[in-house]
Amino acid sequence: MNETTWSDNARWFNEHVLPQAYTLLPPAMASTAASAMLLAIGLQEGRLWHRRQIGGPAHGAWQFERGGGVVGVLTHSATKLKAATICTARNVLPNAQSVYDALPNDDILACCFARLLLYTLPAKLPAQGAHDEGWRQYIDAWRPGMPHRSTWNNFYDIAWNVCSA
Repeated sequence: MNETTWSDNARWFNEHVLPQAYTLLPPAMASTAASAMLLAIGLQEGRLWHRRQIGGPAHGAWQFERGGGVVGVLTHSATKLKAATICTARNVLPNAQSVYDALPNDDILACCFARLLLYTLPAKLPAQGAHDEGWRQYIDAWRPGMPHRSTWNNFYDIAWNVCSA
């Protein structure tokens, strides 16, 4: 994969997945900053290509682990009711195993859960060019086991370019 492919993946998600996910979320959760963070994180986690982590347990385009992000979104006081509503809309039982099993085949569910996970952070979503703050929020929310800071700035820029086009 190369930068052109990554941009194409981000564009496709921005045009086809994010709009559908935003219809299931409160309107205030839809913004250019939210879209850019979602795309950047999706690129960072699995290039918005892999739906199952290579050599690991994570599922979906945003690479959620059952006992991590899935449980976090389903149980956090700010997201649990929204998550249950989204599960119902996507015909998924609102429990960790059912969501985890559905993520590889449901990009809209995965996107909603990714947006809800970002919503649990107290800070305002970062602006274009705010690579360090974007990285900090990604680390705080996703808690990756082996983070690769060297790829983040490029993915963050790709995401913002796609969302600003």
